[in-house]
Amino acid sequence: MLKIENMRATILIFLFTISSGLAFAQDAPVADGDTTIYQVVEEMPRFPACEKLDTTIEARNQCAQQALLAYMYQNITYPLEARQNGNEGTVVAGFVVEKDGGISNLQVLRDIGGGCGVEVLRVLEGLNQLGVKWVPGRREGKPVRTRFNLPVKFKLEELPPYTIIGRDTVYTEFEKPLQFKGGDEALEAYLNGKLEYPGAWEDSCYIGRIDIQVLVRPNGEARILDLIDYNNLGFDFWYEAIDAATSTYGKWEVATYEGRPVASAYDLRLPFIPQAAGCRQRVQDYEKASALAEEGAKVYNEGNKEAGLEKMSQAISLFPNDAALLLMRGQAYLDLQRFAEACADLSLAREISLVDWYDGVLPVICR
Repeated sequence: MLKIENMRATILIFLFTISSGLAFAQDAPVADGDTTIYQVVEEMPRFPACEKLDTTIEARNQCAQQALLAYMYQNITYPLEARQNGNEGTVVAGFVVEKDGGISNLQVLRDIGGGCGVEVLRVLEGLNQLGVKWVPGRREGKPVRTRFNLPVKFKLEELPPYTIIGRDTVYTEFEKPLQFKGGDEALEAYLNGKLEYPGAWEDSCYIGRIDIQVLVRPNGEARILDLIDYNNLGFDFWYEAIDAATSTYGKWEVATYEGRPVASAYDLRLPFIPQAAGCRQRVQDYEKASALAEEGAKVYNEGNKEAGLEKMSQAISLFPNDAALLLMRGQAYLDLQRFAEACADLSLAREISLVDWYDGVLPVICR
């Protein structure tokens, strides 16, 4: 679901200036078949942007560092989770520049969480996808495999009080926030009374939730910004969810900024629970899975990662095609850099719910 942000991200990239001279394993001869990965060589690898300069190696290295910085700055997106959680600091990525100039063995050597490390890997992997060839490191005049470390600093700065979504200016800061008349309890009671389970599907035991983000304009009009069907419930359920959300027209106390009403967004969670007698066991399993997932997230965030993952996995064993559960566990795997497991969960969640939050990450973690 689309989220509204409070912070603007800028990325500052600091490249190490690497001295020439000392080489790793200098006593070993350099043979054509040498597969050693060297840490330091006489001529370090460089980004291939300045090779036409008729100047010194040092000047080319400096120019290449600036070009690499520009490439990273233009392509890195500060991850949503990191912005929401206030993650700042330096990610260090490492990779090997091969003899032919390709890069391999990409890994995060130091991370700050929130998906920042994976984002750096995504942008670096893009170089291979574009067919970019680095100038390889050289030892005794011959190209060799060389380790290259890249620090990337993420820093948050203040945002303006609004964002632009389509033709709407949607405020993210308020003097008075958007609120349903009567408060959250009144909103819950209203939606419980308005939301209907599609009659044609009552005996199907379909169960799950749809999340809707509704935009409330200054005149009280409510329209849909985003809809996520975590359980692939289908069109009839979408219709009921949209109908319930848009029926809140005129029932909001609109947000204000600098003394005037402004448009803002509100996230609605709409559960569809079948009432048919034959669905009771499935409803109980769903409630159990929800409780396990909530407990797992709590335990995980308290620092007991494996116990938290176990609770999430128990929930998924009850509902293996629940995208919300898969996204939760997939994000946990992603944070732990267990990329194969994260790939499986996030790819399946993408297939079920069509969420595109991780589209930039999947090509990296699913390699």
